[in-house]
Amino acid sequence: MENNHNKVLLETRRLKKYFPVPAGYLHAVDDVNLTINRGETLGIVGESGCGKSTLGRVILRLHQATSGDVIYDGMDINNFSDDEMRKMRQKMQIIFQDPYASLNPRMSIGQIIEEPLKLHKMYKTEAERKARVEELMELVGLPMRSYNQYPHEFDGGRRQRVVIARALAINPEFIVCDEPVSALDVSVQAQIINLLMDLQRKMGLTYMFISHDLSVVKHISTNIGVMYLGQLIEKAPKNDIFEKPLHPYTIALLSAIPSTNVLKKSKKIILKGEITSPINPKIGCRFATRCPFATEQCTKETPQLKEVAPNHLVACHRWQEVADGTLKYE
Repeated sequence: MENNHNKVLLETRRLKKYFPVPAGYLHAVDDVNLTINRGETLGIVGESGCGKSTLGRVILRLHQATSGDVIYDGMDINNFSDDEMRKMRQKMQIIFQDPYASLNPRMSIGQIIEEPLKLHKMYKTEAERKARVEELMELVGLPMRSYNQYPHEFDGGRRQRVVIARALAINPEFIVCDEPVSALDVSVQAQIINLLMDLQRKMGLTYMFISHDLSVVKHISTNIGVMYLGQLIEKAPKNDIFEKPLHPYTIALLSAIPSTNVLKKSKKIILKGEITSPINPKIGCRFATRCPFATEQCTKETPQLKEVAPNHLVACHRWQEVADGTLKYE
């Protein structure tokens, strides 16, 4: 593989996050290896409960990893002290899913956007901070009259613009976007996605964009990673994921996207079988219980994520037959 360490901004190595539960350990993130290059967007998709949001939070150290490494710009931040992490927060930010819950209702819009500037002591005077807040409001398309307004006076789309402005206040390089449009109306979703893409171009931002909506992810992502029960099972450039998916789960996931082509009948794949428990999972492929192509090998040997084409990684024992077209859903 080419030496692209100067391009790589973030890398995870065998990253794990287990939560203790009465029956043992819930494997929320299990052995995830991924890289994100500077200025790119890695979309992370999968069903609810597959570990997407937990992965984002573990990368940002909002949850402490059980084991594994998070390498940011060449530094393993999992071993950073609280003080070192506080400095790193200037480089790494998060946009949460629900703009209703992530804003303090008692603070005005101006105060909310100004808060990180005060926290990180970025400007000496109040006038400088106010100028920066106004600059950020303009950047995200908020009118100046909203400076003294409160979150309850705004709709979801404008609240999410406030959240984005707050995240950008301290000039981060990397932002985890955790389902940032799923709580918004469809008409507003497109505006927020376009704003995020516009900001990325202007500021050279790097995104990890978490969503269960594949059509949204296709629009914004450079590469896409597919998660299933805590594991990354396929990762590839977005066109490869949509045109040449190699994992049976990815194929089923893609079949659920509503088609706008009335002439082309697309058949939705309904997965049958029990979902494997993420608590103390057994060895083997976690999708095997729902996969019509599963063999004995799939239940006895855990498939490893490996590169099978340029930048196309998949964890499936039978990927070659999928690629050849010999394995197909009926």
